[in-house]
Amino acid sequence: MRERNHWQQKAVEYGFHFHTLYGERYWDESACYQFSLKQIEEDLEDPTAEIHQMCLQVVDQVVASDELMQRFAIPEAQWDFVRNSWLQREPSLYARLDFAYSGKGPAKLYENNADTPTSLYETGFWQWLWLEEQVNAGQLPRQADQFNSLQEKLILRFAELAAIQAEQNASPVLHLACCKDTDEDRGTVQYLEDCANAAGVETRFVYVEDIGRDASGQLTDLDDNVIEWLFKLYPWEFMMQEAYADLLGRHPVRFVEPAWKSILSNKALLPLLWRQFPDHPNLLPAFFEDELHLANACPALVKKPIFSREGANISLIRGDEETCFSSGPYGEEGFIYQQAHMLPRFEDNYTLIGSWLVNDQPAGISVREDSGPVTQDMSRFLPHFIV
Repeated sequence: MRERNHWQQKAVEYGFHFHTLYGERYWDESACYQFSLKQIEEDLEDPTAEIHQMCLQVVDQVVASDELMQRFAIPEAQWDFVRNSWLQREPSLYARLDFAYSGKGPAKLYENNADTPTSLYETGFWQWLWLEEQVNAGQLPRQADQFNSLQEKLILRFAELAAIQAEQNASPVLHLACCKDTDEDRGTVQYLEDCANAAGVETRFVYVEDIGRDASGQLTDLDDNVIEWLFKLYPWEFMMQEAYADLLGRHPVRFVEPAWKSILSNKALLPLLWRQFPDHPNLLPAFFEDELHLANACPALVKKPIFSREGANISLIRGDEETCFSSGPYGEEGFIYQQAHMLPRFEDNYTLIGSWLVNDQPAGISVREDSGPVTQDMSRFLPHFIV
């Protein structure tokens, strides 16, 4: 596939400042992935919707059990906060399920990125722009399509969230936050700001490090505006360790994503899914550390921290040998073990499919590629099309 002329210049014009990271290509249109409509609908879209509903059943189970809240390493001081967010059905925005999928046979769930998934802008906007321009240039057939309604659904969902705020006489102003010194996170949040603005939502940006508390204990931004409605690209497990964690649930801040997403974004979800839906074609056997006697039939296991980001601290266990795939700062809270099922290889690249949801509805896919078997933050993003 021939690359577009001057696409790097256009990326900068459109605010895609992280198309190259540390001198390495992140966005890669020197190749692309082709799917059939049947592969998309039957192998990815339908399983995404089904697994999401299965995950919600697990949330219902976890919030009802102190033992499971401990399993998920949620601080006891936050149990009521998490439970109440679920019992009150606080609305969510989006999520991404990560699958190993070769194009044949069922896609296998690796994990649920339900709290702070990135690669949103490049999925919802940039790869769609690539499709349109390549069709117009004759590089792709006129009938080429893409599994991608992400931007449209995000705008619609923000309008729905604003309507919920209005119905409950809550703040119409949405603060959006991410950490400093990361172009990717800032780009993701800027894209969400744009989608919210397109839905008529007034927004304000604040860095996570600049969130403070006023004399009455309310969260504030740098202009001393009280934060009442907050989207945070900042994991719940970090938020619950912050100096202001004692305020969570005590002051009327509405969070996007809600606190119950701390259950879905947790690797402890995987053993519970397997326990509740054994032998489901899209699940891999998964176990807690004290359940490894149940894993005797698995020829190899992948060891994952209960909390981890960007593919950190992953290792392969085969017999008595443990091979470290990636290092990182995670693992203090414990690990889960998932049956090894390696990503498919196309030429020299391992390929991961991210399947997006907005408000419980499948909304598109992203394709990430790496020379190694673990997808990490520097793994390349490649576009896709359907014929």
